[in-house]
Amino acid sequence: VQLQASGGGLVQAGGSLRLSCVVSGDTFSRYDMGWFRQAPGKEREFVGGINRVGVTTNSADSVKGRFTISRDTAKNTVYLQMSALKPEDTATYYCAGRFRPGSKYTLANEYDYWGQGTKVTVSS
Repeated sequence: VQLQASGGGLVQAGGSLRLSCVVSGDTFSRYDMGWFRQAPGKEREFVGGINRVGVTTNSADSVKGRFTISRDTAKNTVYLQMSALKPEDTATYYCAGRFRPGSKYTLANEYDYWGQGTKVTVSS
C-alpha cells in the first residue's frame, strides 16, 4: 500500500490550503485515514481522522473549526482542507492509513501505512 501526499506550500497567515493523499495498492475503503503533522524540533502530533466510510471525523482541539477532513472513494483520496492558517500550523503533514477499525484516531502507532509528508509553511 502506498500513500502519496501533496498540496503543501507557502501561505500567508489567514490563508487556506488543501492537502491531498492518494492511496494505491489496496482497496481504499478498507482503511481509516488520519492526518498528522510534525514541526521542526517537535514530536509528531495528531491533526484529524476519518473512518473508512467517511461518516466520522475527529480533529485535534488546535485545528477544530479551521481544518476539515474528507475522503473521496472514487478517487482513493483523503483531503485535509485547512483554513485560517496560523504560523503555528507550520509543519510537515503526513497522511496515514489504518486497517483495523477503532474509535480513536490519535495514536500514530495504530496506523499501518504512512505517506512521505508534504511541507506547509505559514508566514506571519
